Amino acid sequence: MKIRHIYIILCVIGIILPYYQFVLFLMENGMDFMLFYQQLSANYISVFFGLDVIVSAVVLVAFIIAENLRKKVKYSWLAIVGTFTVGVSLGLPLFLYLRQLNEDNSIGK
Repeated sequence: MKIRHIYIILCVIGIILPYYQFVLFLMENGMDFMLFYQQLSANYISVFFGLDVIVSAVVLVAFIIAENLRKKVKYSWLAIVGTFTVGVSLGLPLFLYLRQLNEDNSIGK
């Protein structure tokens, strides 16, 4: 199995795991985003994880932009969209997949 296949599998896992929890929240509470925010900031540990994810997302977007300037990774913007719509759990493996695909294609030329 090639590394790019592992990255795609990680993309799928990175979508399913967080969104499963989000769907459960929506099924139980509807679109109550005040409750969502209250639960997200319920204690120091929740805030710790929330801030960790936000900082990781900012770092990932900076990395994607810098790497794209250096290597011209085709469709790298999809990883930024994935980061903002799902999270780092999708954005990072998606970008790694796109970068690997770019490298595999440049070697094959």
